[in-house]
Amino acid sequence: MTSKQVKTRFKLGSKIAWFTALAAGLFSAIYLMFFFSPGPALLSGLFIGVAVFISSSITANLLLRKRLQTLDKIVSNISDKNPEPFEDPEATNSDELDYLIRQTYDTDVKIKKQFKRFKKIENYRKEFIGDISHELKTPTFAIQGFIETLLDGALEDPEVNRQFLEKAMNNADRLNSLTNDLMEISRLESGELKIVKESVHLNEMIREVVESLQHLADQEGITLEFQEDFKDVIVKADRNQLRQILINLIDNGIKYNKPNGKVTISLNKAETIYGKILVTVSDTGIGIDDENIERITERFYRVDKSRSRDKGGTGLGLSIVKHILEAHNERLFIDSNPDEGSKFSFSLQLGQKN
Repeated sequence: MTSKQVKTRFKLGSKIAWFTALAAGLFSAIYLMFFFSPGPALLSGLFIGVAVFISSSITANLLLRKRLQTLDKIVSNISDKNPEPFEDPEATNSDELDYLIRQTYDTDVKIKKQFKRFKKIENYRKEFIGDISHELKTPTFAIQGFIETLLDGALEDPEVNRQFLEKAMNNADRLNSLTNDLMEISRLESGELKIVKESVHLNEMIREVVESLQHLADQEGITLEFQEDFKDVIVKADRNQLRQILINLIDNGIKYNKPNGKVTISLNKAETIYGKILVTVSDTGIGIDDENIERITERFYRVDKSRSRDKGGTGLGLSIVKHILEAHNERLFIDSNPDEGSKFSFSLQLGQKN
């Protein structure tokens, strides 16, 4: 039934009026036959039935028509592609119909929210497919181009062949890193990669990660510093995943820093009050504006795409960090200002020495 049909015919009100009038008229006629002859009794029953029909029609119209029209509009809005829910009818819940209107409106609101979420997911899926296609094609085409050049004669040129092979190898490494990162995110999102918490010596792990990235920092002219003010910290975390978090954050701090910049890893003592410790990786780099902070942990999202690709980034590092922390029931905090640097912080549950 459309809103127009509710307005013009109002079948439910007519049925209520007819059945009520028929019942009232028949009952009245039968009752009056005990006191009057059949003719006057039937005539009186007819008049009573007509009076009841009129009064029932008016009553049904007052009680039902407007609310049925509202209910019809809400239901129609649910089926429409309109992303916004119907205007709140502010039903008083005085009877079952008001309750049904409220329930239908709440359903409309939920459906519209889900519609917006699915639309956002669909847009994100399309963007993701486009990004991953580009990310896979770029190193693949580069490798293909270097190999074709070598096969066309450059292989015999000792001044060129090694250079081209090294470039092809670099792109192959980039392709391998991208594939590994995608597999990591896929396993984290699907729950396939289980988090196994154990007691981890945080200071020792940070020192190991800093040492492993020292060569890269030296190449970029970046100073790495671990402010070890808080000694012998034990945390409950997945050892391998925690190492991945530290590597990704410190590696980003190196890649997106300024010349002669600095990356500092620090621990916040105040957080121990709550049974946790705050780990912060700060840099003196290019920084991130507020608009980009909201999306920086999305897969393949880059603030400066050209710079990211030049540095060999896959655009998945912070997304992996976010998913690992969520698996630990923690979250990543980002504080950054353009041209002033960034701070990436996360908390970990404190543990006890074995």
